[in-house]
Amino acid sequence: MPLSKPVRRKLHHRRQIVCEGYEREDGLWDIEARMTDKKTNTLDNPERGGFVAAGEYFHDIRMRLTLDRSLKIHQVEASMDATPFQMCPGIVAVYKRLEGTRIGSGWHRKALELTGGVQGCTHLNELLKPLTTTAIQTLWPSGDEDMVKLGAKGLLNTCHTWAQNSPAVQQYLPELYLAEPPNG
Repeated sequence: MPLSKPVRRKLHHRRQIVCEGYEREDGLWDIEARMTDKKTNTLDNPERGGFVAAGEYFHDIRMRLTLDRSLKIHQVEASMDATPFQMCPGIVAVYKRLEGTRIGSGWHRKALELTGGVQGCTHLNELLKPLTTTAIQTLWPSGDEDMVKLGAKGLLNTCHTWAQNSPAVQQYLPELYLAEPPNG
């Protein structure tokens, strides 16, 4: 069911996040995200030649995670083609700190320890969640039984459908089902 009809309004800002997952010829996987922001009004900005024109990208930020089937990150690349401040792109190399980590339980917390706050970029950190869920959706489900179990364990207790006591877990992954979930 769609949202209800809003009152009359005027668009001021559009953010788009697009994520894509690719299987590589070498057996690894590239998971890419791009975040763009556009304003409908021209904004003064001394660091961008005096202004950012209406419809011009205010932000154009990308990140690629290269990982294996066990969700271990082998390579991270980030770029910032449009930002409001000239110094923003200088932070992209920090995201190499994520190389060698493995997406799974507690990974977002670990990623923020490595790149959060003044160590990183708010917008690149915002891309980490859709990147990781895109990684899971790209690699799982597959016919590989180990991947199914790895994916399921990573999703367990992350929402009501994946609760250990849910009918979905009971039906599709009975070995992980518990009538009373942990802490429950």
